[in-house]
Amino acid sequence: MNFDYTEEQQLLADSIRNFLAKNYTFEARKAILESTAGYSEQVWATFAEMGLLGLPFASEYGGFGGDAVDLLSVMEAIGESLLVEPYLATVGLGGQFVARGGTDTQKKAILPALVEGRLKLAFAQTERGARYNLAHVTVRAQKSGNGYVIDGEKCIVIHGPTADKLVVSARTSGKDTDLKGISLFLVDRTAPGVSLKTYRTMDNLRAADIRFSGTTVSANALIGKKGAALPLIEEVVDYATTLLCAEAVGAIKYANDATLEYLKTRKQFGVPIGTFQALQHRMVDMMITYEQAKSMACLACVKVSSAAAAERKRVVSAAKIKIADACRHVSQESVQLHGGMGMTEELKVSHTFRRLTTIIQTFGDADHHLDRFAASETYEA
Repeated sequence: MNFDYTEEQQLLADSIRNFLAKNYTFEARKAILESTAGYSEQVWATFAEMGLLGLPFASEYGGFGGDAVDLLSVMEAIGESLLVEPYLATVGLGGQFVARGGTDTQKKAILPALVEGRLKLAFAQTERGARYNLAHVTVRAQKSGNGYVIDGEKCIVIHGPTADKLVVSARTSGKDTDLKGISLFLVDRTAPGVSLKTYRTMDNLRAADIRFSGTTVSANALIGKKGAALPLIEEVVDYATTLLCAEAVGAIKYANDATLEYLKTRKQFGVPIGTFQALQHRMVDMMITYEQAKSMACLACVKVSSAAAAERKRVVSAAKIKIADACRHVSQESVQLHGGMGMTEELKVSHTFRRLTTIIQTFGDADHHLDRFAASETYEA
């Protein structure tokens, strides 16, 4: 398998890295984290100007019609820089629901605004006790006149506080864990009956627990077919999981580079500690882990857009398993090899540790994906 970028992809990767190297330094990131919004409107506007927000969307909506492979370099750069802007939430989740399941009217209303940087989205899916079960939906949407009334609570909605619109999963029929009966709705974050409890996650992203109390939406807010949203949710979450794997590869690369530089400069007994053979072996293991993770992320990016559902699920789960292990190995080793400095707020490697630790849990941990991978193998047999 050829892991080299095409000429266009390499130019895009270089332009992103050059921009972030100049404008998204670790000090600049800390200032963004302390801001009220928790992200940079200027960076977001620049992403729109560079075409990054429209990369995976059709040209008729202002995009470039790219696939997950075209987003690989973008997500790696985001991972290296520990970007806190809502790129994955908007482009990899919310926008994908509209692009794949929305009506023409919804696409024309949402996607051009998203591509131009005027609209941000978030996916409100997770509920208490659901763990990683996408079919566990207790929020209810009852038919009322020409629309629906939504009641219930979603938790840990990443970038929920910064979203203009929410893509909300709600049950229109059936029991709490039935595979059928789940629908998707577009809801304004500031709509009557929507209340947010906002906070920061461990990796400093903005998130919210969101309660819907008699929130009314029109029939036009429904995405896709009523009661048949689960396959679309699985498809989009697999797509976002693949992009998350690519982001993890970028963060792992930074952790390795920073650790190697530290081993070359930190001295003990008058010599750089990188000359100690035991530490060299650990660094080599980290580099091997990085290459394996990158290979799996590339494979997932290829398959998530082209394979049938069964193969897509198997490959995405395999990638998440491998990359979860890589996140754990590299994050822990990078902190240990930095010694006490690795845990300080002043070093970016400690923030990278937090992000990699969070990625392990996002969209399903290794145990969850091992079960899903095993189930797909059993089904095929």
